[in-house]
Amino acid sequence: MPIHPGMVEDLSAGVRDLYADAEARLLGIVARQLAAGLEAPGWAAAKLRDVQPLRRAAQGVVDALGSAVQLEVFDVVAEAYNTGAQAGLVELGALSDVDRRRIAESTPATRAVDRIAHETVELVTQTHRGILRGVEDGYRQVISEVSATPVLGIDTRRQATQRALERFADRGLRTFVDRSGRAWSMTAYGEMAVRTAVGRAAVEAHGDKLRAAGLSLVIVSNAPHECPLCRPYEGEVLALDGPDGARTVEAEHATEDDRTVRVHVAGSLDEARRHGFQHPNCRHSVAAYLPGVTRRPVEHSTDPDGYEATQKQRAIERGIRKWKNRAAAATTPEGKRAAEARVRAWQKKQRDHLAAHPELIRKRVREQPGAGNLPTTAPAPPSRSVQAARVRAGDEHTLPELTDEQLADAYGSRHLDDRDLRRIEAEADRRDEQQLLDRVRPAGRLSEDLSQFSDDELARAYAHLPDADMLRVMAEMDRRDLDASLPGARRDLIGMSDEQLAARARNADEAELAALAAEADRRQLLAATFPAGRLVEDLSAVADDVLGWAIRYATRPGEAERIADELDRRYPPAPLPEAAGAHTVEGQLADRAALDEALAPAGDPDDWGALALDVDPYAGMSATERWIAEREEAAESARAAYTRAQIREMYREYVWAQLLAAEEATNGYLLNRAARAAGVDPASLFTGPAHVAYARASEDLIRWWQDHPRTTLAEYTEQITGVRSEAAETARKSRTDRQNRL
Repeated sequence: MPIHPGMVEDLSAGVRDLYADAEARLLGIVARQLAAGLEAPGWAAAKLRDVQPLRRAAQGVVDALGSAVQLEVFDVVAEAYNTGAQAGLVELGALSDVDRRRIAESTPATRAVDRIAHETVELVTQTHRGILRGVEDGYRQVISEVSATPVLGIDTRRQATQRALERFADRGLRTFVDRSGRAWSMTAYGEMAVRTAVGRAAVEAHGDKLRAAGLSLVIVSNAPHECPLCRPYEGEVLALDGPDGARTVEAEHATEDDRTVRVHVAGSLDEARRHGFQHPNCRHSVAAYLPGVTRRPVEHSTDPDGYEATQKQRAIERGIRKWKNRAAAATTPEGKRAAEARVRAWQKKQRDHLAAHPELIRKRVREQPGAGNLPTTAPAPPSRSVQAARVRAGDEHTLPELTDEQLADAYGSRHLDDRDLRRIEAEADRRDEQQLLDRVRPAGRLSEDLSQFSDDELARAYAHLPDADMLRVMAEMDRRDLDASLPGARRDLIGMSDEQLAARARNADEAELAALAAEADRRQLLAATFPAGRLVEDLSAVADDVLGWAIRYATRPGEAERIADELDRRYPPAPLPEAAGAHTVEGQLADRAALDEALAPAGDPDDWGALALDVDPYAGMSATERWIAEREEAAESARAAYTRAQIREMYREYVWAQLLAAEEATNGYLLNRAARAAGVDPASLFTGPAHVAYARASEDLIRWWQDHPRTTLAEYTEQITGVRSEAAETARKSRTDRQNRL
């Protein structure tokens, strides 16, 4: 695809806007500096003393301009180079994919972009040194002109200032003089330099791709609005490299091997550009010239009227920018309205011109000099009054935009009513809460160590936490409640944050310092043993006393067991003697005796094991009935070595052992066919009336009962206590009768 600088010239619009905005700001700074105290005596002397503030304000604008221009130039040059490179690859579209990839990778895009961008930045920023001088010179010139006017009796000072500023705005900040002696305004020169750079980058990238493909000739397009500088090169062949001057060369035919053609070369591309070809606004493009294939245009189209129309459009754009600059530099409302009226008149002239020449395109960005918020030189009002006014006049978005210092100024201004004061207090509370949440949940995750926060802080943050974090906070509060219940614990210290402990330690006595140190040690130990609220993974490095201390904080499932396992690993218990078996009364009593000996000097399991029972044997009784039952239970316990509850618990253990033994002996065939069909529980065969058990038992189980008699609770109680009972006798008789019938 042919390439010409006009294809990328719009990329310079960003730089132009930066310079136009800076120029408008500088003009406005000068206008406001001059307008302040215009009617006061000794105005000229006072304005000359204000040169230093003017220079500082202008320096800030120039510094910001330099940083912004450098970034913008690198971006637009890189984009222009890519545009030219893509145009070159499009022209080489007939090549194979391998060749296209080789050409794309062989051209040094990064080095070329950096070189052109650095040259452009240096070119445009070297004019910045003259901007400050131009602002100061223009400022002094206006003062000089205004000071002379009243002496001559021509005009008032205000009118003279307005006219002098208009002349200053018309001239603009002409901060650069080229080698031809032409003075350039900062906006015009910056735009021209960047437009030249992006056009150069695009054309150079296009040429790099053609050179990489082995092409050395290009042909200039035929543009209807040619200027006198470009007209000699229309339709001519130029060499990408080589010497200057016209010549005829023998070139290899583009499609036929072993054939050459004579090509007239008008000169090199660099030579043509030195003579003005592809100047800014030029629409002539260059395309690859294929010897023997590419045909030159037979006739050169000319449209001098079109060129003149384009130049007139540029002149109208300059007129619009001129009067917009005057409006920016106006010191009186009348002057500003007059300048804006002239802007509208020039814009109407632009519309009429475009209507007469529909082939032209209006580019409104060319008509914008830029504008900005201009600083004032008037003394600033007190900060408290300013912030109070912002609070009174603002909406719900105003207070979050103010800093803490600005809120404090507004609160202490004494210019606000109760409603506004409450708004500030609510905003301060919101910020405190947000800061707390940022501490409790840094980066959106709950802090690893919650002991550093006070009870009040955790309670305030609790409602804003997700469910998983809420559980951790609840666990932390449970641990604190547990600590507070221990002897000698200080609940007031446990509920403090680390900052509150540190503040309290500054004025504490020796005893208080000891308590504070103990609390700090507890928190440090807790954070090391339970990071993120969970028991540390490796317990091997934790001391014995710390493990014993930590077991009370082991609230998560499995943590207490892990601590117990670690202690067992360190101090393994002696192996227990082998169990005699619970399927016989003698073995059961022997096992209990061995267990008592292993647990000595601990209390009898029957004393503390009953605490784990969930069933209250006296449930449903009145107070009187409960009292009588407890007394009967005590009397019965006095008559026997075992209580009824103990005997019932031992009997359940005995029955379960019998059930397991019978199941193993019968291979699981405990029920007869009818009982299995009815869904009878096999465990019920070993308790209850004998006639029911024998009616449901299988033949294998009945034979097993002959060698291992089925024992009822009454018989078991008789064997344990040694006291014969009528119920046990009846049970034995019934069992004997059932066995005799078999």
